[in-house]
Amino acid sequence: MAQLSEALAEGATEIEVSGTLKGMPSLTLPPGVALRGGELVFGAKGLRLTRDNSIENITVRTSAHELAIYNDATVEDLGTLRLKNVTSYGQVYLAAEGSIRAGRIEADGVHVAEADMRGRAERPTGFGVEAMQGAFTLWNRQPDADVVLTARLENISAGSAGTPVRGGGVFVGGHGDKAGMADGGTVAVEMLSTGDVFSDGGIAAGTPDLISGGVFIISGANAANVMNLGTTTTFGQNDMVLDNWGAVENWTAKAKVTSHGPSGIGFVNFGDIGVLTVEAPIETTGLGARGFNVYDGSLREAVFDSITTHGDGSVGVQVSRELPKLTIKGSLTTSGGAGESLVKGVLMPLAAIALSVKATGHIGVVDVGADISTDGDGLATVDLEGPVGTLTVGGKIIANGAGAWAVRIAGVEGPSLDGLTLEAPNGQALATQ
Repeated sequence: MAQLSEALAEGATEIEVSGTLKGMPSLTLPPGVALRGGELVFGAKGLRLTRDNSIENITVRTSAHELAIYNDATVEDLGTLRLKNVTSYGQVYLAAEGSIRAGRIEADGVHVAEADMRGRAERPTGFGVEAMQGAFTLWNRQPDADVVLTARLENISAGSAGTPVRGGGVFVGGHGDKAGMADGGTVAVEMLSTGDVFSDGGIAAGTPDLISGGVFIISGANAANVMNLGTTTTFGQNDMVLDNWGAVENWTAKAKVTSHGPSGIGFVNFGDIGVLTVEAPIETTGLGARGFNVYDGSLREAVFDSITTHGDGSVGVQVSRELPKLTIKGSLTTSGGAGESLVKGVLMPLAAIALSVKATGHIGVVDVGADISTDGDGLATVDLEGPVGTLTVGGKIIANGAGAWAVRIAGVEGPSLDGLTLEAPNGQALATQ
């Protein structure tokens, strides 16, 4: 530890650490300093970056609730901060606040093994809720729209199946207003790719106004590409697995998307997305845990492998806005009945419908490769309060519950059902109102 302090005091710009340094006070890297190798163990806050710093092949360890890696808010320009092959125990928190007016973040291979963000008071708000920070957080908090951070973030991962991070997983955002709309500084993201992410927000049951996300793009973040290369899994109440409040041109998930908690959602969109592609199954389990929601913003096209929900109130797909094209290559299946679920900061009753288009929603083309099925009583497998242009189903539309409908069309001109197989052995194949 003394040698490291001495090297910094003498103005060294390239420092390599071998072994483990324990009992360290918080360490600030002066501008332009690169630090490589070893393990740094801190008692409180960890490693503070300033400007044009690089850290590589390093483990930074502190308490789970502390900041393991963060940045100095007194500099005006971060320059380029580079993190490569970094493991942290404690949060990685990189933010434009204080005096910061510019900067670039390049991260590749950052794993937050343990972190607990439940005590963080600073949270973005929108859509009736506050959102918890992530184990890896990049956040432009400046209210001035002229302040822009740029970023390329690759292979970011968090937690493990046995030890999920507490709070959110990966969080990238800019400055937003109380309604969740971008109204200040932004983050321009060329690429965000994630490995395995495991998170548990630890939110108390019945809480209506607090959420977390496994991978969360917050308002004020503008991303060209988001790719989930590893699995994304959440375990807690109100834990969204993949959530967007920002703007993303292309979002692709290549591995399974899983929620184990009440009022969790596999993918929920409140922002703007060009094309969303989920190449592996979405599966949710729990009261009010839904598969895919478009509640606000815009989405041009969504393509899924399959969507399965387990639990009362667990809607498979719910659309409240315009969606030109929806493709599900496999099946769309729900198994619950009616139950409470969190919607825009309000706990409200929902039925576990497979495909729900609300009155404010519209889908141009729906193409499902296999069955659309439900098991709940007194609900519709396909429930259309808003219009659908065309509906193609490779399998059957099946309502297994008592008094259930395979298709219900309420007050709109529905799609042609010619050639579709509707089954409701304990209910009614088609209801129009």
